[in-house]
Amino acid sequence: MSQILVVDDMKSELDLISQYITEAGYTVVTAKDGKEALEIVAKSKPDAIVTDWMMPEMGGLDLCRKLKKNPETANIPVVACTAKDRDVDRMWATKQGVKVYVVKPCTSEDILNAIKTAML
Repeated sequence: MSQILVVDDMKSELDLISQYITEAGYTVVTAKDGKEALEIVAKSKPDAIVTDWMMPEMGGLDLCRKLKKNPETANIPVVACTAKDRDVDRMWATKQGVKVYVVKPCTSEDILNAIKTAML
């Protein structure tokens, strides 16, 4: 069973996205920011990461950049789930290593399709 790390500083968003993923049969691990996510990734490598962009301590793009610089974590696919919806935001996220970009508010279908696409 695939393990998905969900990273978001807003508990309501974290819980909702986690619920979508759990109901689809994935194992979910959660973190409240990029710093905590890196600690989790160091202990157990998830099959994919769904992360918010804007968070305290360390945002989703900083998390992605750090993951991509480390050969041990560079291949973990990252899905950005964010309220930022400009083309320049999408372009910047892709340059940082984000594989799939989803704009909030997200449906369960949005999240699950993004995860499947990212893990291809």
